[in-house]
Amino acid sequence: MAHVARELLKKELVTLMKDESCGFSVGLEDDSDFFTWRVVFEGPAESLYEGGIFTAILKFPSDFPNNPPEMRFETEMWHPNIYPDGRVCISILHPPGTDRFNDQETADERWRPILGVHSILISVMSMLVDPNVDSPANIDAAVNMKNDYEGWKKKVRQLTRKSVEG
Repeated sequence: MAHVARELLKKELVTLMKDESCGFSVGLEDDSDFFTWRVVFEGPAESLYEGGIFTAILKFPSDFPNNPPEMRFETEMWHPNIYPDGRVCISILHPPGTDRFNDQETADERWRPILGVHSILISVMSMLVDPNVDSPANIDAAVNMKNDYEGWKKKVRQLTRKSVEG
């Protein structure tokens, strides 16, 4: 099973590395491990993240594509859908099927083996631009965004600037 996953990931990695128009670049964290990727996102144009460079780690399970990877930002983020420890919480990264504890999310929004890494990265970029405050991972950021939008924007812009200052 892990062999199939490794071959699939190798193929996806090569495809994504050739695509220069997508707003992110991918590589392996360690050349001998196809299950851990480093992703560098450019902040989407005309968003609060514009001009920023954000790094995340994607960790794939050995049964990929049956189950989705886990994604964690290494860059400090202030976003309703990113846990304080950097883990990304969006539907596409949730295991396939339905979740009886989450009736807001349909099986179609969750991970499906037909989806690829590209779909995940596009979803993350769209989440940056358009946060979902209805099911927040970072309650403080969500409350900040709802109750003090200007203050929230200011903090996001600060972290965006910090992301390129190194």
